[in-house]
Formats: sequence, C-alpha cells, structure tokens
Amino acid sequence: MEINFDKYPNGLVPAIVQDAMTKNVLMLGFMNKEAYTKTLELEKVTFFSRSKGRLWTKGEETGNFLDLVSVKVDCDKDTLLIQANPQGPACHLGTATCWGEKNNANFGFLSYLEQVISDRKDNKELEASYVASLFRKGINKIAQKVGEEAVEVVIEAKDDNDLNFLNESADLLFHLMVLLQAKGFRIQDVEKTLKSRHKFDRDAE
Repeated sequence: MEINFDKYPNGLVPAIVQDAMTKNVLMLGFMNKEAYTKTLELEKVTFFSRSKGRLWTKGEETGNFLDLVSVKVDCDKDTLLIQANPQGPACHLGTATCWGEKNNANFGFLSYLEQVISDRKDNKELEASYVASLFRKGINKIAQKVGEEAVEVVIEAKDDNDLNFLNESADLLFHLMVLLQAKGFRIQDVEKTLKSRHKFDRDAE
C-alpha cells in the first residue's frame, strides 16, 4: 500500500478509525510511518501522539485497545481509514466515540422504522395507528400475523411475480420487527445471535 507520508511537513497523515462491525466513526488520530508499521505488527491501532511526542498504542494505559481489522488509503494517498474492533470506549472521556455518541449498530431505514414501531408501542392508544392496534391486541395476534405473512412469502416464492414476492417479504419483515419488540428485543439482538453462529462456524473450519 502506497501512503504519502511526505505530503505534510511533520510526516503525519490523518487516520480515521471506524468500528469494523457497526461502521460508526470512533475517533481520529495521526500516524507516521513508524506508527503505521507498529499498527501492522501489533495488530492494534497505534498513533503518533503529538502531545506525548512518541508512538502511542491506543489502550496501552486503559486496556481499551483497537484491534486492527483493515487499513485503506484514500485516493490522494494521504488519509487512512482504519477498521477496528474496539475493546472498550474509544474516547479518553469514557464515551464510545470521541463525539459522545453511542456505538450502536445502524441498519439504515430499518433502524428508523424500528424507532417508529417503538414509538407506537409506547403509545398503544393511538387509534389511527395500525402498529399501536397490534400492540393493543397482544402478542398472540402479532405472532399470528407473522405466521400469516410467512405463509404468503412461501406462496409468492413459488410464483414468478417478483413484485408480489418483495411486497410479502416486506410485510413479513415488518411484522417480525413488531414481534421482536413485543418480546423486548431489537434487530441488533438477532444480529448478535447471527454473529455468534458465524464465529462458531469459522472456529469449526
């Protein structure tokens, strides 16, 4: 990998650290050639600390290491994107990121939809809300709807109408998200289960 450490007078390039799983940005540091080499050797993110005036492996005092997953360089070859698995808060203030944000998984529109479902769950008396009506009827009705939608998906899978299949798949996913919240869970909990199975499969290879 070609990195232009000579572009700036101090020989440092910005290194953006991103959680390899959630894709959230955790922090920004600076690397010189020695810090980059040390990062690869240790497989732990190492910066050049401008305040300390030396190489600094993130977590060397706290144990909150950033375990290296990958390194990419941008199109100008002067900025690094580091993907890592954090072993604790990334910020020295104790927060998950240096912007004070939580390092939660984000599933794009599904995360937005999940929040809408949560709001309807907390306001079951909303007469005009279909989701609120499901929560009013209770978990048995919600589970029944998941079963019905699953059958519809199977039926449409045997046909050649892709639009109908996608519509029924969307209905199934939506009602499953409602059921998850009725049971006190979120998509992230399912993700954790899938990740644990993936790890088991890799270890078994």
